[in-house]
Amino acid sequence: MIIGLGIDSIEIERFSHWHRFSNVMLRRIFSEKEIVYCLQNGTTAAERFAARFATREAFFKAIQTAYPTTYIPFLSICRIISLSNAQNGSPTLLIEWDMLSKLTNNEISTPLSALVSITHTRTTATACVLLQA
Repeated sequence: MIIGLGIDSIEIERFSHWHRFSNVMLRRIFSEKEIVYCLQNGTTAAERFAARFATREAFFKAIQTAYPTTYIPFLSICRIISLSNAQNGSPTLLIEWDMLSKLTNNEISTPLSALVSITHTRTTATACVLLQA
């Protein structure tokens, strides 16, 4: 059963300078693995950061849809999720459900299924997150 849906689009240009940020600053939003992945290729760093940020925004919207009476600060969401690639290259959303449970005083105690899709054009990165119980 679908219980939450979130989508977000971001202008890639907003992230054109993020490759110059310190690792400490980037770790406020992204996981270490995501930072390494994004910085692997200087020409794609901005679109990679933008797609991961859009994923966080989409997850934030999906979780707020699923649990409308529970507010979780956006930066807290940023620290408990990360985007990686499955063996076949498809995006996979990794969520620290234990931390999410603590942030919500156990209101969200059961891990959900989270599906994610990301795409980008030359100018925009878009992510969609679907939560299922």
